[in-house]
Amino acid sequence: MKLTRILKAKAAMALVAVFGVVATSLPAVADDLIADIQKRGTLKVGMSTFVPWAMRDKQGGLIGFEIDVATKLAADMGVEVEFVPTAWSGIIPSLLAKKFDVIIGGMSITPQRNLTVNFTTPYAHSGQMMAANTKLAGNYTTIADYNQASVTIACRRGATPCKAAQKLFPKSTLRQFDDDAQAFQEVVNGNAHAMVSSAPKPRFWSEAYPNEVFVAFDGENLTRGNEGFALRKGDSDALNFFSNWIVVNTSSGWLKDRHDFWFKNRSGWKDMVKLEQ
Repeated sequence: MKLTRILKAKAAMALVAVFGVVATSLPAVADDLIADIQKRGTLKVGMSTFVPWAMRDKQGGLIGFEIDVATKLAADMGVEVEFVPTAWSGIIPSLLAKKFDVIIGGMSITPQRNLTVNFTTPYAHSGQMMAANTKLAGNYTTIADYNQASVTIACRRGATPCKAAQKLFPKSTLRQFDDDAQAFQEVVNGNAHAMVSSAPKPRFWSEAYPNEVFVAFDGENLTRGNEGFALRKGDSDALNFFSNWIVVNTSSGWLKDRHDFWFKNRSGWKDMVKLEQ
């Protein structure tokens, strides 16, 4: 009897061990973001205002390329869209904290960001452009001219332009601001030689200050970017859906049409917004 009890105990322990291994080897159940959005009836989109991706019109409403993209995405999902304006420097932490479902804000795909969030296939391809002060940098024509310790370059904190500026102009003094408008104003005021921002914003802004500011390098972009939606990791179904939505709307020409409307020139919308955004 004693031997029987010992054998039963060992068998029970073996079963516990087996089930424990099986349990720990099973994948964790991922969040089902698409189901959550449909159940809630609202797609929550994290974004930050910068021309012409997302802007406030004169009535305080949101307009811009990102606004069009997110609005159509929500409509195609059969839900409403809710925009969550967020400071750019904290937008990824806010996504991870589940303050919204997705970032649709002209975010460039980078390996560093991809360690923290997942990116969809690109839905836009922009780049960085430079606006410069006429008095301070009117004779500058090359990268080397701007890449000097005596040169001050402004950019938006936490955004791709600052990374581009650091890479292209490592010897220059970099001044970082919370938004592009502040960075550009430093150039207008003569406190910075130049500022780097996503195209075409430096060109649009420079039009309002033709005597003080010019677009460096004859308007050529400093870099070429790939922008994607950013999502929390662990939900392959959501990533698949959003990426395929981009593929469909790229093939149909809808994304190009809206991008051209907002980026090629301001004739269709410049009277709706204030330039200093």
